Amino acid sequence: MTDRELVERCLKGDASAQHLLFKTHSSKMYALCLRYMGNQVEAEDVLQDSFIKVFERLKQWKGDGPLGGWIRSVVVNTALTQLKSRKRTQGEVQVEEAYQVFDYAESQLQAMQTAELMKMIQEMPDGYRTVFNLFAIEGYPHKEIAEQLGIAESTSKTQFLKARNWLIRQLEKLDVKEDER
Repeated sequence: MTDRELVERCLKGDASAQHLLFKTHSSKMYALCLRYMGNQVEAEDVLQDSFIKVFERLKQWKGDGPLGGWIRSVVVNTALTQLKSRKRTQGEVQVEEAYQVFDYAESQLQAMQTAELMKMIQEMPDGYRTVFNLFAIEGYPHKEIAEQLGIAESTSKTQFLKARNWLIRQLEKLDVKEDER
């Protein structure tokens, strides 16, 4: 069944099609929610809210791109709205404050399992994690991130640099623990 056919069936109220749409996309979207929210309970809430919005707005999908991409944008926007409503993003600071540069071997990052890295990202402070996800993982430019979060572009850049440095410090701590073994 094509995306178009699936959407048409969902719009007609076909419960099996709605279940199929959810089943097809929910695991990837849950992983996305988890990256933004940082814990399972909040991720599950955002996932549920997102799919409610998906089904409410399904007629807005124009079919000019993959359905999964459209759903992804609904999920990201829902997560960002949730984060903004809680006012968890960090306050504006000067970019210069964030320019701590660590020389860290890329091989260490490459050696890490994806699950370990994702767990570290989930443990980041909310403001760092949000900008890190949007910039490093989703590929949004800082200007667009700033608009989405209602912050200055310099704040987005600062939050990303702080997130990067936080991640590096966590990796360095792992090195110390491994060296002690």
